[in-house]
Amino acid sequence: MSRYKILKEKIDSKKAKICIIGLGYVGLPLAVAFGEKGYFVYGFDTNLSRINKLKKGDKYIVDIESRKILELIKNDKFLPTADKKVLGDCDVAIICVPTPLRKVKIPDISYVVKASKMIQKYLENGQLIVLESTSFPTTTREVVLPILKKSGLREEEDFFLCFSPERVNPGDKNYPPTKIPKVVGGLSEKSAQLAESLYSTIMEKVFMVSTPEVAETSKLLENTFRLVNIALVNEFAIVCNKLGISIWEVIEAAKTKPFGFMPFYPGPGSGGHCIPCDPLYLSWKAKKLGFKTKMIDLASYINHFMPKYVIDRVEELLTKQGKSFKEANVLVLGVTYKKDVKDLRESPALDIIEKLQKKTKKVDFYDPLIPYLEIAGIHLKGVPLFRESLEIYDCIIITTDHSNIDYDFLRKNAKFVFDTRNVYKQDFDNVKRI
Repeated sequence: MSRYKILKEKIDSKKAKICIIGLGYVGLPLAVAFGEKGYFVYGFDTNLSRINKLKKGDKYIVDIESRKILELIKNDKFLPTADKKVLGDCDVAIICVPTPLRKVKIPDISYVVKASKMIQKYLENGQLIVLESTSFPTTTREVVLPILKKSGLREEEDFFLCFSPERVNPGDKNYPPTKIPKVVGGLSEKSAQLAESLYSTIMEKVFMVSTPEVAETSKLLENTFRLVNIALVNEFAIVCNKLGISIWEVIEAAKTKPFGFMPFYPGPGSGGHCIPCDPLYLSWKAKKLGFKTKMIDLASYINHFMPKYVIDRVEELLTKQGKSFKEANVLVLGVTYKKDVKDLRESPALDIIEKLQKKTKKVDFYDPLIPYLEIAGIHLKGVPLFRESLEIYDCIIITTDHSNIDYDFLRKNAKFVFDTRNVYKQDFDNVKRI
């Protein structure tokens, strides 16, 4: 029997052992989903703190319940580990490692390369390798494949290789990962078919494309779509302010059109890994091919400009109140990149804090999910939201609109609030919106 048929039977009978490499927002929910369907799953991560937390059932990702993890561990369906040798014992290895941008805005695929080299060292006949980490088109074929081939094994004959972009939306109750259609693109037809069989056991729908490059680029198109539209509405917000018009009312009016319009909302910038970073992977690849992606680059510029715009607006409004911006005490409310999600990646709030520290007398922050900040040159401990403590701040900037904050209490006790998230739905004497 061929290696393809043997692995196909293991997948269909749920006897295939799966190793998820990287237990973050993508990898951990995936590991739990496979475990709950009856597969045995190794959860591999080099972060020993994560491994120890998982073994204790400590929660570090909002979408995963601790009891589910402990239950899977107890039932011998999930084993968190930092032992690389499990890569040789699995039938399927799925790479879910970070792909950040370097400071000079070029892709950093060092984690993907490292994971690929680990797999190559333990690669066995009949294994399926899937890359889920977002990257530039051709990463699977031109980066991962050559590394795996150093084992002496052949793709399609000895092992199988696919790309399947992650589509996780942290904190989204309506669309958990298993309800989001899964795109798969294999180096060979057999590889794609194996990946389709595998993901079909946990996903409601799997969409197979012709090549890994199509799958890689589809992910970048999804996030570029969001990047460009967020930048567009941010630019509209700036123009509307100049015109003395509420951008929020404009959006509500435009939303009444039942076709040809999708609402996006302005804010202090864009955060998370996907929107600020992923489109620049395509931009970088395009430059390598001699083409400049003007729309992507401009959208990225506008969104990165928004923290400065927020500060400029606050300075302007405080000056109108007769207050010195240099002597101002400012509280930044909410520092994660997204509402109710404990994730600081690319959060515009961090950029705002950094800039405020250079321009104002005092900067503090409050976030119900983040007790302290030791990141990007920022060293701050969160402050409480008491009536007495609010009195010292000349301005409170709402940068992330977490649900469990009493915004009515905030408005009644704050001197001035600048709302970048439309929490209040209207302006008040002491509240102005972006």
